[in-house]
Order: sequence, then structure tokens, then C-alpha cells
Amino acid sequence: MALVNIDTVLADTLRLLKKTDPPGGVLLLSYKRNRGVAVITKDAQCYEVREDGYEQQVVELSQEKLAKELKTMIKREFPRSRKVRMIKFGDPEELERERKKL
Repeated sequence: MALVNIDTVLADTLRLLKKTDPPGGVLLLSYKRNRGVAVITKDAQCYEVREDGYEQQVVELSQEKLAKELKTMIKREFPRSRKVRMIKFGDPEELERERKKL
């Protein structure tokens, strides 16, 4: 887990996703861990994005549309944040684990 600057979080997320094998992915959380966006790799060209915060939704996107939609979700979920927690996971079941709230 790392605190990443909000200006570089999109580029860092896309870079990590290219290296991740299915069904792994990246989880972005606010500092207080009460809002988040999870990106799960389905295969080389398809991703599942789970938004959990101000809006609750699950979207499947192609690699071309991922960057634009992820940028919109980051602005919506982390409007005033300067740092975002980035967690790389190997299995989507890890997302169901209860996390400590600050």
C-alpha cells in the first residue's frame, strides 16, 4: 500500500494494470478508506471497474475507454484529495476484506 499523489495516480494505475495478470487489479482508496475505486483485470483488453463511494456502480470497459472513465471516477470520488492510497491485489476476493477506517 502506498500513498500516491493525485496528479500521477491515473498514470501509475494504468502502468500497474499492464503488468497485472488476471484476475488481479488495483484498488484506489481515499485517505480515510471510506471511498474507493477498484479496477479488476478480466483479460488483456477488458477491465471491470467498481466504484464505491458517492456512487455505487460496476462497469466493464475496454482498454481504450478505461483511462477516460477512470479519470472521471477519480475526480468524482476524490474531489479534494491530494494523496490516494493505491493497493495492488492478486484476487478480487481481497476486496471483500474489512479495512480499518480512520
